[in-house]
Amino acid sequence: MKPEIVSLKPDMAYDLASVSKVVGTGTVLIDLILSGQVALDALLTDYYPEFEGQGAESLTIRQLVTHTSGINPFIKNRNDLSYSELRAALNRVDASLDKVFHYSDVNFILLGFMLEAMYHKDLSAILQDQVFKPFNMTHTGFIAPEHTVSTAWELPKGVVHDPKARVLGNHTGSAGLFSTLDDLVNFSQAYFEDDRYLALLKDYSLTQDMRSISWDILKGDEANKRDVTSQWLLHTGYTGTFVMINLKTQQAVIFLSNRVHLKDDRPGWITDRNLLINSFVKAMQILENR
Repeated sequence: MKPEIVSLKPDMAYDLASVSKVVGTGTVLIDLILSGQVALDALLTDYYPEFEGQGAESLTIRQLVTHTSGINPFIKNRNDLSYSELRAALNRVDASLDKVFHYSDVNFILLGFMLEAMYHKDLSAILQDQVFKPFNMTHTGFIAPEHTVSTAWELPKGVVHDPKARVLGNHTGSAGLFSTLDDLVNFSQAYFEDDRYLALLKDYSLTQDMRSISWDILKGDEANKRDVTSQWLLHTGYTGTFVMINLKTQQAVIFLSNRVHLKDDRPGWITDRNLLINSFVKAMQILENR
C-alpha cells in the first residue's frame, strides 16, 4: 500500500521525538535546579527512592541531565513489555562507574519518573502546569492534536514513533510529545524573556564533553565555545526535528520534520542535518551583524 500524500499546513503538529526532552522534562528540571529546589549533585534516590539499579548510591542528577550517568540502557525484550513491566525494568537498570558521555533516553525517562514522585502527578499534568500553560503552548502534549503530520506511513497518524513512548505513554520523560511551529516559537520566546536561563550558557558536565543542563551546546567552527554570544543550545530528535536557541542574540531555529516517513537513513540524515545546522548558524550570524 502506498502512503497517502497530504499537503502540509503551517498549524500541523509533529512528533518531536527527543526534542521532547528539552520541551518537557528538561525545562521543568532546569527551573527546579536554577531555583535551588533540586541539587545537581544530589543522588537520584534522594528524590526518587524507587530506583534500585546497581550504582544507585552514586548516580546523580548532574550525570542524568548531562548524559554521563554510565547507565546501561539495554532491556531484554523491551518492546514486548507492558507498562508496569517496562517501568520496573527501568527502575533496575545498572549505572557503571564509567561516567563518560553516552546519550541515552533512559536518563530522561528516570528523570520523568522522579518528577512524578516529587509532584505526585502524571508527567503529562506536570508539563501542562509547569511549561505548556505558562509558555502558552496550547497544541503541545502526549496526545496528538487533530492536525498532525503522520510520522511514518506504516503508523496510524498521531501514533508516536518511539517504541518506549508507545508503552510508557504520558509518563515518558524522553520522547512522545507532539507540537506545532507556533508553540515552539512561544517556547523559545519564553526562554528569551527569562534571564535565569542565561545560566545555561556554561558547561555542567564533569567530563571532556561540553553539555548544559538537558541541552547540548553547539560546537564547531560556527559556535566558539569560549564566546557565549556565539553559543547555541541545541537538541535534536530521531524523527528529524531540532530546536536551536541563542540566548544572547535571542535567535531561534525550529526545524520540524518526519524524515522517517518513507525510510530511515539515519547516518545520511545526520550528515545532512549537521550541514543544515551550520548553515542556519552562519545565516543567523549574517543577520545579526547587519
